[in-house]
Amino acid sequence: MEVHLKSFAPAVQALGEALRARGARLATAESCTGGLIAAACTSVAGSSDWFERGFVTYSNEAKAQMLGVDAALIAEHGAVSVEVARAMAEGALAHSCASLAIAVTGIAGPGGATPGKPVGTVWLAIAATGMASARPSGSATNELPKPNTAAITINAI
Repeated sequence: MEVHLKSFAPAVQALGEALRARGARLATAESCTGGLIAAACTSVAGSSDWFERGFVTYSNEAKAQMLGVDAALIAEHGAVSVEVARAMAEGALAHSCASLAIAVTGIAGPGGATPGKPVGTVWLAIAATGMASARPSGSATNELPKPNTAAITINAI
C-alpha cells in the first residue's frame, strides 16, 4: 500500500497554523496507523514549530513501556478500547514536552477482529493539560484502513 503524504497536506497545514497560533506543540501516539500521522505532520514545511514527537506503539508492550499504559488496563479492556486510547493520549502528553496529544488505536485488519470489535474499529483520544477525551472514529474501510484512519484523526484535532 502506497500512501501519498501530500494528500494530508491541507489538513495538516491547517492544524499546524492553529497550533502555531496558540503556541501549542503536538505529540502523537499511534498503534494501527504505525506512525503515518506523525509522518504526515512532519512532511509539511515548518512542522518543527509545532510537532514535538511521535510514539509508534504497535504492541501492548510498547504502549506500557513508552506511554505508561497499565498492562492491567489493556488486559481488562483490550488494546482497542476507549480506555486504552485515553491512556495512550495521556501517556504521550506525560512523556513529551507537548501541550496537546492525539492517540489512535484500532484494528487495521485483515485479521485481528474479535466479537464486538470488527476490522475497522478505531478509537481516537485527545489529551491536553487537565483534559482528555476519547471517541470512536467511525469505521475505517478495510481497503485502506491506515490512510483513512490517519485522515480522520488529523481532521479530528
